[in-house]
Amino acid sequence: MLCISVEEFLFWKKRQLSKGGDQPSLDVLVDCMGGMTSSYLNLKSINPKEEIHLKKNLEFLESIWDDHLQKSCPIQYLCGITFWRDLKLKVTNKVLIPRPETELIVDIVFNIFQKKSEKLFFAELGTGSGAISIALALAYPFSEGVATDIDQHALEIAKKNFINSSKQSNLKFYCGNWWSPLESFKGKIDLAISNPPYIPRDTYEKLPKEVKNFEPKVALLGGEDGLKHIREIIHKAPLFLKENGWLILENHFDQSEKVKQLLIKNKFTSIEIVKDLSGIGRFTIGRYK
Repeated sequence: MLCISVEEFLFWKKRQLSKGGDQPSLDVLVDCMGGMTSSYLNLKSINPKEEIHLKKNLEFLESIWDDHLQKSCPIQYLCGITFWRDLKLKVTNKVLIPRPETELIVDIVFNIFQKKSEKLFFAELGTGSGAISIALALAYPFSEGVATDIDQHALEIAKKNFINSSKQSNLKFYCGNWWSPLESFKGKIDLAISNPPYIPRDTYEKLPKEVKNFEPKVALLGGEDGLKHIREIIHKAPLFLKENGWLILENHFDQSEKVKQLLIKNKFTSIEIVKDLSGIGRFTIGRYK
């Protein structure tokens, strides 16, 4: 373990940011590979001469940062780790890096099901790293959850993340496309959640290279208009949801009204468009009958 003064380390950080990149990405690198959180560093900054301890030397951390800047590869993939809500999750280029705005899905569930002692049966379609399902399984320990993904590699990552995050056994994983692995659960689901691929083809082609060149296309592209997968999920949802069961979907910033109409067409009620912290209609929710 490397000892270094706070003053020297802050100078190193400033030098790295002068090359490019952003503060949150550098914080992820320092936390994941250096073993030092931002809150710990802030606390130690009161005394610049005090020594702090790093798991890796500065040369090693700098080599990863330079790789990040030169190749535009997301720092989370280079570190193999990302942070989401209060979870520390393993990620590879087989899964989408869970976004901060998606954290609000969990808060939406908390608003609907306010008692953590409830015995829900929930499903997440397209779980990726497992972030949403794991957060719900931990928050509702008496509930049971199932999570699907079309990619077996993604499911293995999600399983490892659940094992690393919890000693619970209330979350199961199934490989397959959207609802298809859940045939035995028809009419039994209280809550279904999905953050499906929703980016229209034209928009996908213009994505920043750090997204388009590294994150899985299958987790981003939602067909010509971005609604291909959302249509399928909504159309089949009534077969799997209980009466009065809820469906929560994340969608592109300009799709909420269209998703709302799809829910109405498929006999959903209590439909609501929920805005993210930027005031964008990021989520559309509805109740089946």
